[in-house]
This record gives sequence, C-alpha cells and structure tokens, in this order.
Amino acid sequence: MKINAFADVSLRALMVLAAIPGDELLTTQNVADAVGTPYNHVSKAMSKLRILGMIEVVRGRTGGSRLSHAGRTATVGQILRQLDTRSDPAECVAPSGNCPLIDECKLRGALARAREAFYRELDSVLIAELPGSRQMAPVFDMIGLRPGLR
Repeated sequence: MKINAFADVSLRALMVLAAIPGDELLTTQNVADAVGTPYNHVSKAMSKLRILGMIEVVRGRTGGSRLSHAGRTATVGQILRQLDTRSDPAECVAPSGNCPLIDECKLRGALARAREAFYRELDSVLIAELPGSRQMAPVFDMIGLRPGLR
C-alpha cells in the first residue's frame, strides 16, 4: 500500500520534531529544510498536525513547534488513519461516475480489510521511537541546528 505525499511529509515532520529535546522548538522552515520538502507543503502538514493535537505551536519571534504529549505517544498507524481521507481505497465511487461493478463487489471489501491490516501493523510503531541520533545528526547539521539529540 502506498501512502499519499501529505501523509509522508507529515510523518517525516513528526520524526524531525521527535528528535529534538522536549522544550526546544523548530520553525516550520527548519522542519521543511530537514525533510527536504518545500515550505508550503510542510506548513500545511504542520497545520493539520496542530489541529490533530500532535504538535504544540508557540507563536512569536522565538516561536516554533514541538511534539505534544499526544504526538510523543502517537503511532504511525494512528497518524495514517487520521490523514487518510479516502473512504474508498480503490475509488469505486467517483464524481465522474461509479464503477459499473460496484454492486455486490467483493474486491472493495477486500481492499478495505487490507488497508486496515496495513494500519494495524503500523499501530505498534511509535513515531517518537523512529529517529535515531546517527540518522538525525547530519540532518540537523545540514540545517544548522545541533539540538541535544537522544
């Protein structure tokens, strides 16, 4: 199963924020630079993560974002479920017209069960446990940050 680009950016942003100590803040530009994604894409992801309660945002000149308590305990499966807005994994129902095989289709149910199995497997993966210091140190060096890595 493939995750969408928005979910990918959101997960990578959470990983970067998980690598910094609890009280430190990163700007959205820092996060964008760290994940190698345009600022506007990361900004939208950060906004959604704030709405979901995964990050805390401090406004102002020295402001930035950090993981919230909910973000520190969130799993990859939990985040992907919240970011997956598709009700139908195969797009059987579309504005341009429904699939002619939709009545009594067994494929649609099988794909929905497969998607849930994918998420269930990722429910045991804590986002906060994903970044490692060896992985993140060069990223933080690249963007000029050197937070106290765990």
